[in-house]
Formats: sequence, C-alpha cells, structure tokens
Amino acid sequence: MKVGDRVLISPQVTGRTDWTEATIIEVETNPYVGIVITAKADDGEIFFEKEDMFKLLNDEVCMQ
Repeated sequence: MKVGDRVLISPQVTGRTDWTEATIIEVETNPYVGIVITAKADDGEIFFEKEDMFKLLNDEVCMQ
C-alpha cells in the first residue's frame, strides 16, 4: 500500500457498521507494530491503524 491508494477501512477501526472507503495519506513503518496506515475517509474523517485493518480497493471484482 502507498500514499494515494484507495482502501476500505475495517469497522473495527471506524466504529461504523460497514467498511469505509478512504484514501491513504501516510504510510509509516513503526518499529513496534509494523506498518501503520493513515487514511482520510470520503467524509473527511482521518483514521490510522495497523495495515491489516485496511483492504485495497480494486477496480476488478472477482465473481467466482
């Protein structure tokens, strides 16, 4: 993941009922927890958490 990528943020991070679409604004390598992503949701709210709480938004959808 890199700055500018579109992602979905886990409801565990946002406290919302569904995954939230956002844009990555910072990627940090934290020596204690690993990669930390900071992302700005489409409504302007900013969230940060470990990388595993984010999913990349892909243009392709697998229908299998």
